[in-house]
Amino acid sequence: MSSDKVPFIGQRRDSRTLLVENKLTFAGPETELSIYDTYRDAVGVGLDAEQLLYCGMVSGKKLMHDTYHREGEWFLPHESYVMPPGEYVEIDFPDASELMPTTCLTIEISRERIESIAEKMRTFGTLADPEHDWAYQPRIIHTHHTQATQHLLERLVALFVQGEPDKEIMVDLGISELVTRLLREQGREVLLSYCHKHPDASGITAVIGYLQQDLSQAMDIDELCRKACMSRSRLYVEFKKQLGCTPGEFQQQMRMKSAAAAISNGKSVTDACYSSGFNDLSHFSRRFSAFYGCSPTAYRKQKVITGQNS
Repeated sequence: MSSDKVPFIGQRRDSRTLLVENKLTFAGPETELSIYDTYRDAVGVGLDAEQLLYCGMVSGKKLMHDTYHREGEWFLPHESYVMPPGEYVEIDFPDASELMPTTCLTIEISRERIESIAEKMRTFGTLADPEHDWAYQPRIIHTHHTQATQHLLERLVALFVQGEPDKEIMVDLGISELVTRLLREQGREVLLSYCHKHPDASGITAVIGYLQQDLSQAMDIDELCRKACMSRSRLYVEFKKQLGCTPGEFQQQMRMKSAAAAISNGKSVTDACYSSGFNDLSHFSRRFSAFYGCSPTAYRKQKVITGQNS
């Protein structure tokens, strides 16, 4: 572990900004955790990634300027920002201060580690998309992650910091889970895109397309079995192999993402609830909070404050 409190120089365009920052670094097997506390507002602070960087916000907010978002995207707590090797971003810290520092963490993961996990996933089976092989897709990913991912990040920080006797083994398992979640999410995106283009390619693509057509429809497992031309038990096995969840869980996840997108685009919480297939506002609020780690109202307020709703 190393600890330093040093000036960090960032530069954008013709301006130079001095940023006072506290950085704590913890080493692990084929990985490294860094925790940053930023104490002054600043613009144009550069960050590059030699290996994959999995970033998570702890408190405060940052404006991330990358290749695809020159105007910047707000990076907030309960969000993940994943930078592929060789990527470069510039960061603004509009609200950082001595009393309320902006705090974030980064987990550096080697290319070799990612590829070894991808190779293991290949042994479990392939997706319906014939061109997908579980390889990591090197691109920036910025998303509001689930409560499960939040718990995993918190657990990893505790393991790095506390130095338990079995630290290396537990960190190794946690990093494997984090990379597996990343590869699974990328694989899901590939599969959903493939289903959109080839809805009748297989029984599973037919079921996915059917579920996506109308999020408000009640789950009818017998109808899904007919669409897939599979028995109930085989449908559950194949669906979980492809998407890592059951058809019912997939429908709930799609409803949550639809509601979050509606809230981000300015809809009220009530409208987002009913338009996404939920019939009870209280039930929706509980499920949303469990999935995203904050209430729909807090999520909407966050988007309004950062100007992300249209």
